[in-house]
Amino acid sequence: MAIPTSPSTPVSLTASAGWRLEHSYAQLPALFHASVAPTTVTAPRLVRLNRPLAAELGLDADALAGDEGAALLAGNRLPPGAAPLAQAYAGHQYGHFTTLGDGRAILLGEQITPRGERFDVQLKGAGPTPYSRRGDGRAALGPMLREYVISEAMHAMGIPTTRSLAVASTGDPVWREDELPGAVLTRVAASHLRVGTFEWAAARGDATTLRALVDYTLQRHFPDVPADAQPATALLNAVIERQAALIARWMLVGFVHGVMNTDNMALSGETIDYGPCAFMDAYDPATVFSSIDRQGRYAYGNQPGIAQWNLARFAETLIPLLHAEEERAVAVATEALGVFAQRFQHHWLAGMRRKLGLFTEEPDDRALVEALLAWMQQTKADFTNTFAELEPAMPPADPRHTDAEFVRWHGRWVDRLGRQPQTAAESAQLRRSHNPAFIPRNHLVEDALASAEKGDLNPMEQLLQIVTAPYDYERVARDYRAPAPDGGERYRTFCGT
Repeated sequence: MAIPTSPSTPVSLTASAGWRLEHSYAQLPALFHASVAPTTVTAPRLVRLNRPLAAELGLDADALAGDEGAALLAGNRLPPGAAPLAQAYAGHQYGHFTTLGDGRAILLGEQITPRGERFDVQLKGAGPTPYSRRGDGRAALGPMLREYVISEAMHAMGIPTTRSLAVASTGDPVWREDELPGAVLTRVAASHLRVGTFEWAAARGDATTLRALVDYTLQRHFPDVPADAQPATALLNAVIERQAALIARWMLVGFVHGVMNTDNMALSGETIDYGPCAFMDAYDPATVFSSIDRQGRYAYGNQPGIAQWNLARFAETLIPLLHAEEERAVAVATEALGVFAQRFQHHWLAGMRRKLGLFTEEPDDRALVEALLAWMQQTKADFTNTFAELEPAMPPADPRHTDAEFVRWHGRWVDRLGRQPQTAAESAQLRRSHNPAFIPRNHLVEDALASAEKGDLNPMEQLLQIVTAPYDYERVARDYRAPAPDGGERYRTFCGT
C-alpha cells in the first residue's frame, strides 16, 4: 500500500516516541479500506494527553507532549511507519440498513505494545475520507472531550472499552448548529471490526471475502478457538458471549449507550462510539438521553434486546459459512442466538450479587434484586447511590427508614447476608469494589465541557481525577456524587456529528 507523502514525519518523533506500527487490517481485500491521509489543520494544540495509556502502548509521553506531538495527534504529521486508511463498513441505523464507512476517522496503524499486544490507533475528526458522504470529516472539541472522559471512566470501572490517548484542538472551527472549536481525538481500540464490517462484506455476496474476514477476526480476537472448530460458528458463539458480558456490565452501572446501531457493536466486545451516551441518575428502564431517539429504541432497559437484534444481523451475514444447506445454517444461527438471553442474565445476576455483597447463590436472589429495582423505580431513587450506600445497619437518619417497602426489602437483604459464611467486612469490600462511588454525572460532564470550550480545562481535569478512581470511597467529594438537581429528567445528548 502506498503511504501518502503528506503530512510528513518528523525525524525527532521517529527516534524517540516508540512507535511500532503494523498493518494487518490492510492485508484484507481492498473493498474493506481506502488509503487516505489526514487533512492538515491550522493551529494544532494538545488539550489532553493520556500519559498512563501512552506508557501501556510503549509510547514516550514526553515526546508526544510538545508541539511536534500536537502536530502528530492533530493529523498534521504522521508517526513513523504509519499507513493511514479509512475503514469501510455498513450498518443498521435505527433498524434501517445503510452503507457507511469511516467518514471522519483515519486509522494510522496497529501499535504493538511492549507486551506484544496489538491496538488500533485512530484519529477521529481528521478530515474527509472516501466514505464521508459530503460530511466535513471534522469533530468538535466538546464531543471529543466527552468521549475521552466517558471512555476513561468506563475503563476505570473495569468495563471493556475503546480508550482515548489524546485530544488535540485544531485552531479551525467546525459548523454544526453553531460554530464550534474543532478537535481530533486519538482513539485506541483492540480493533475497529464491527458487526457492520461483516454487513459490508455480506452485501457483496462474496463468500471467499467473507471467509477471509472471519479468519482474520478469529486470529485477532479469539486465538484460542480450537483449530478443528467450524470457524464461522466459533466466531458467532464467541462474539455472542462477549456481547452478553459487555451489555450486562453497562446495565450494572446505569450506562446508556444511546446509539446501538450495528456499526457501533465492536466484535472485540469493547464499548465503542461515545456519542449521545450518558448515565442514569434516577432508576427508570425507559431512560433515554439521545435527542434523536424519539421512540426510545435505545433506552436503558432495551439494551439487552437490541444487542440480541444486532447479533441476529451478524448471524445473518455468516449464513453462507455456517452450513452448506441454508436451512441447516439458519438452524445453527438460531440456536446460537438463543443462548444470548441466558448468558446475559447469567452475567447480570452475577454482577448484581456482587453489588449486594453476595458471595453465594440462592434461587430467590433474582427476586431480591428485582424488588429493590422496583422500589427504586417507584421512588425515583438514584441508581448509583442506592447501591453505593447500602449498609446492613442503615443510619437512623437515613430517609429510607421511613419507607415501609424499603425497610421490608432491607430486612430480606440482611437475612440473606446472614446465610453466607463470609464476614460483614468481606461483604462490604465486595460491594465497594463493584459499586462505583463516582460516575461521570451528566450535569458535571456538561459543565466541564462548557468550560473547556471556553479555554478553562480545570473542571475537566478535576472531573477526570474523580471518575478515573470510581471506587475510592475514602475521597470526600460530595458534589461529584450528587445527581442533577432536577434528577436529570430533561437532560439530552447529541451525537456530535
